[in-house]
Amino acid sequence: MEATQTKSLFDRIGGMAAVNAAVDIFYAKVMADDRVNHFFRHIDMQKQSGKLKAFMAFAFGAPLPYSGKSLRDAHQHMHLTELHFNAVAEHLVTTLHELQVGQPLIEEVVRVVMTTKDDVLNL
Repeated sequence: MEATQTKSLFDRIGGMAAVNAAVDIFYAKVMADDRVNHFFRHIDMQKQSGKLKAFMAFAFGAPLPYSGKSLRDAHQHMHLTELHFNAVAEHLVTTLHELQVGQPLIEEVVRVVMTTKDDVLNL
């Protein structure tokens, strides 16, 4: 097996530096988007950004523990719809393209994100 195939998605996308950069760019896009920015108007975005960075690192296979709320618990009160989920996913993909992440890695990230959809939407 090739060494790159044994590395986690977290390592292959560039580790914590890449996750940090992606989340910072991603939230700038989210906050500029009227479809979803209202969910964050009264949120401490520095704290929120830290939560997402920790979750993404964990979800992508970082050797770090995740002790935050489950996605279902964190989103249950928000009444999110497919429109909201798709808007956020769109911003993530656009962010990864801007960071020049290769298409195969973007597709892998999208597969991970799609596993969270039912919990985020509380389906």
